[in-house]
Amino acid sequence: MTSPHRNRFPWNLDWNLLRTFMVVVEQRGISKAAVFLGLKQPTISSALQRLEQAVGKILVIRKPNEFTVTRAGQVLYAECATIFGAVSQLPTILNEDNTDLRGHLSVAITSSVVSEHFDDFLNRFSTAHPGVTYSFFVNESDEVERMVALNQSSFGICLLSRNPEKLKTMVLYKEYFGLFCGARHRLFNAENISEEDLEGEPFVAFQTEAEGGPLEIISILRSRLNLSRNWRGASSSLNEIRRLIMANVGIGALPIHVARHDVAAGHIRQLPPYEDLPEVSIYLISNPARRYSEAELAFLSMIETEISQFDIAERTYGK
Repeated sequence: MTSPHRNRFPWNLDWNLLRTFMVVVEQRGISKAAVFLGLKQPTISSALQRLEQAVGKILVIRKPNEFTVTRAGQVLYAECATIFGAVSQLPTILNEDNTDLRGHLSVAITSSVVSEHFDDFLNRFSTAHPGVTYSFFVNESDEVERMVALNQSSFGICLLSRNPEKLKTMVLYKEYFGLFCGARHRLFNAENISEEDLEGEPFVAFQTEAEGGPLEIISILRSRLNLSRNWRGASSSLNEIRRLIMANVGIGALPIHVARHDVAAGHIRQLPPYEDLPEVSIYLISNPARRYSEAELAFLSMIETEISQFDIAERTYGK
């Protein structure tokens, strides 16, 4: 039997405290949260204390030069973010029309997703449903996964290092990565380049190339080729990796189908090896626990149906 205290808890709780707590965690401090909310620091501190008293747990350890969210605080933050995500959907849900599909899609996406199949689908869907609007938020893949899990985005497009337990995943497309150097590099104009020519070369890397990351396969390739053990540049953005390669900070890996335009323009050159290259999957992820709007349901249903009509070989770029 549920205790009377738990029955009364949602009625006795000041729900504004949950919003304040969520901002405190996301801003990593009381002073920054006060600025974000346009309130004074004592007001934020008092709200945090009231929430801790209400739940009977220490949520944040507050000391000079230290801000640590406790385990209970992390659990509560995840629930707050889910509640906030559900509330943020209300305008879309309430504005749904029974005749014309309307609504808003928020898409969390990793940098430089290039897929003709996705672009073609987006064109068809937006043409068929002009009342639907879109927001695209570019983030690192782990942040994309987090946003979808916390109900802060309609769905996500990203790399995955593992299959998330509570999310639905679908391979949107696959791509091959090759190594490239810029026009300023000593090997750019060489007639013949062997793998041995790359030994000891400085490199630039995606942050997700670390061990256990979704692009670890690229790190394994670098190790096999005996490139320099220390990277000279790193970024989560494909465009910035491209910039570092073109500036000759180091050689680096890029999706072959994305790099073709720069190769044709004479900005970069592909380096060996040219076969058995790293293959990476890009996923469409969604949250089955989310209360989807009519527009979101239509989009996800249609993209899953239409994309799956193409064999994965057709959705593999850079072969």
